[in-house]
Amino acid sequence: MKNYIIKRILLGILVLLGVIAITFFLTRVIPSNPAAQWVGPRATQEQINKATIELGLDKPLYVQFGKYLKDLFQGNLGNSLRTKQPVVKELKTYIPPTLELVFFSTILAIIIGIPLGLNSARKKDQPLDHFCRFFSVGAVSLPTFWVALFLQLIFFRWLSLLPLGGQLDTRIKLLYEVPHYTGLLLFDSLIDGNFTIFFDALKHMLLPAITISLYPIGLVARMTRSALLEIIGEDYIKAARSYGLKEKLVMWKYALKNSLGTTITVLALSVGYTLVNTFLVEAIFSWPGIGSYIATAVMSLDYPAIMGVTLFSACAYIVLNLIADIIVALDPRVRV
Repeated sequence: MKNYIIKRILLGILVLLGVIAITFFLTRVIPSNPAAQWVGPRATQEQINKATIELGLDKPLYVQFGKYLKDLFQGNLGNSLRTKQPVVKELKTYIPPTLELVFFSTILAIIIGIPLGLNSARKKDQPLDHFCRFFSVGAVSLPTFWVALFLQLIFFRWLSLLPLGGQLDTRIKLLYEVPHYTGLLLFDSLIDGNFTIFFDALKHMLLPAITISLYPIGLVARMTRSALLEIIGEDYIKAARSYGLKEKLVMWKYALKNSLGTTITVLALSVGYTLVNTFLVEAIFSWPGIGSYIATAVMSLDYPAIMGVTLFSACAYIVLNLIADIIVALDPRVRV
C-alpha cells in the first residue's frame, strides 16, 4: 500500500508539471499584450515598454518559464494584471466560498444519490426503479443555468422562502460583524457563536448548492445502481438472504459497501469538475467564489489569474483522485 501511494503521488506531481508547462506556454501564445493590460488603457508606448521589461516579457520563453517555476516553488503565482494584487491572496479570498458550496452539494449528493441508487437496484424494473432512473438521468441532463433560474422563480418569486442570491443579507452585513477565520462562512459563524449569520448564510447557500448537487446526485445514483445490480447476484448475497437476514441489512451492510469503490471514484471526479465549473451558478446567484473569479479573468485575459486557477483545479483533481484510489485500494479484492 505504501509503495502504491508513493507511486500515485509521483504520477500526480508529473501530471501537475505537465499542466503547468502546457498552461504557461498556451497563455504566452494568446494574442494579447499583458504589458499594456498592466499599465492600463491610456498608457504611452514608453510605459508599455517599461512594463514589458518589468514583467520579464522581453526575455525568451524558456527563461520566463524557469522564473515562473522558481516563483511557484516559493509560493508566488504572480500578480493579477487586472487588480495588481497577488494571485495567491485573491485565491485565498475566492476559493473558500466555492469549497463551502461544493462541500455542501457533495453531502447532498451522498445523502440523496446513494439511497436513490440502492432503492432503484432493489426494485429493478419496478415503478420505483423507473422513477429513480428518470430522476437521475434528468438531474444529469438539465442545464444548471436553467435549474438555477427555475429555483429562483419558485422559492424567491412565488414562495418568498429563500433569498435570490448573494452570500449574506445586506441587513446582516450592516448589523453584525462578519467573522473571517478560515473564509468558510458557515464554519466561521459557528466558531464565533453567531447563529444569526449562520442561519442566514445557510439560507443563501441552499439554492446554489441544490443546483450544483443535481449533477453528482444523478451520477452517484446511476453508478450505485449499476454496481449493486452486479453485486446482488453474487453468492455471498444469496447466502446472506438464505440465512434469513433482513433485506435492508443485506443491501446496506453487505452489498453497498462492496459497490462504493466505483461510486467514490465517480464522486471524486465530479467534485473536481464542480470546483472549477461553477461560474454559471455563481454568476446567477451572485456567489463570490472561484467560478466568478475565473470568468472575469478569462474575459480580461488575466493570464496569471488563469494559471493560478488552473493550477488549483489540477491540484484538486490529483488530491481527489489520490483519496479515491486509496479508498478503493482498501478493498482486499483490489490488487495495488
